[in-house]
Amino acid sequence: MTQLLKARAGHITVDMEKTALAEGLSPESVRAAVAAGTVVIPRNKVRGEIDSCAIGKDLRTKVNALIGTSGDRDDQDMEVRKLRIAVAAGADGIMDLSTGGDIDGMRRRSLSTVSVPVGSVPVYQAATRAMERDGGIVAMTPEDMFAAIEAQAADGVDFMAIHCALNFGVLDRLRKTGRVTDIVSRGGALLTGWMLHNQRENPLFEQFDRVLAILKDYDVTLSLGDAIRPGCIADSLDGAQVQGLLVAGDLVRRARAAGVQVMVEGPGHVPMHHVEATIQLQKSLCHDAPYFVLGTLATDVAPGYDHLTSAVGGALAGAAGADFICYVTPAEHLGLPTEEDVHAGVIAARVAAHAADLAKGVRGSWEKDRRMAQARADHDWAAQVELALDPEKIRDHLRCQGEGGACRLCGADCAVNIGLAYLAGGPSV
Repeated sequence: MTQLLKARAGHITVDMEKTALAEGLSPESVRAAVAAGTVVIPRNKVRGEIDSCAIGKDLRTKVNALIGTSGDRDDQDMEVRKLRIAVAAGADGIMDLSTGGDIDGMRRRSLSTVSVPVGSVPVYQAATRAMERDGGIVAMTPEDMFAAIEAQAADGVDFMAIHCALNFGVLDRLRKTGRVTDIVSRGGALLTGWMLHNQRENPLFEQFDRVLAILKDYDVTLSLGDAIRPGCIADSLDGAQVQGLLVAGDLVRRARAAGVQVMVEGPGHVPMHHVEATIQLQKSLCHDAPYFVLGTLATDVAPGYDHLTSAVGGALAGAAGADFICYVTPAEHLGLPTEEDVHAGVIAARVAAHAADLAKGVRGSWEKDRRMAQARADHDWAAQVELALDPEKIRDHLRCQGEGGACRLCGADCAVNIGLAYLAGGPSV
């Protein structure tokens, strides 16, 4: 039985108990949320013990990081280092998006390297294999797609981004709407090219029950890939995006009915004044399924700093109800990320997630900030290091400058010390 079916049957699993402990909730409340589909716990039944990473309503906003080989850079050792850096920086989940070299080998190394949930996009491997075998992505067959899903599930992948909510109706709406950037989703582009060339419906939509049967066998969480997410601010909340959400909402119902855990992926590039409406629309049309946001990027004009543009949008999205934030690195729109980019991307996403948790009133978030404020007032550097999202950043500064007893910014003119002197009735300053 899947986590979802066990929850419906009234069973509290070990994963639900771990989630309850980590989130400060009762096991029964976690079970009820999983049963309702508002929380998912990605963990393939063939994987061993992994860290709890429940995603959804009333839980801490989680952060996802991406790694993977490509045809341009096939260096598995580097990707393993990135995995370790991402998890050390606090990523709650990882996606292996490899498209080059030994894809199977890289995925298995990812699964064996980290103890957090690992996700994938099976159509990437199916398309890569078709290119290698037949010289073109359009030669990919439906069987190639389903074979990739099956093989990756058998390896232990915990959640999969599968672009089932793309069909000819969505593409027709896209044509009528018109866009600046058309399709920026790699999976969406691969499937669109295949559909138009072969004049066939998307097999992942057409044979959705087959997708669900595989995922149910392994208890893989379905992440409904956003094939037509807006790739620029000008395309936000257009007709194609809404049409895709309507299709996704129907698939959410079908996945839950089949006993498969499901979350929904979303945009993308979203101006700040669209963020709340975007999240509310998704939650309404997709029946409060957990929302996995890819960003969201609040502006298009900051290449090299898109970890910051996505942190701005991600914080707003999380505050409005998004549950899982995918990091964006400084290399977004420029090239493949370095190890340093991965670290920067995870930290920026964690800042956004924690800011969102404060706004949502997630248990423990306000207490953590209060403790940090007290540590600053007390000049307690050990506590500040412990509480910081990036402890090593503080350690680096302390190693260079020494701790001292005064504020690192103000020195002897520290406002806290001056205020304390006044309150204690000391000499005027």
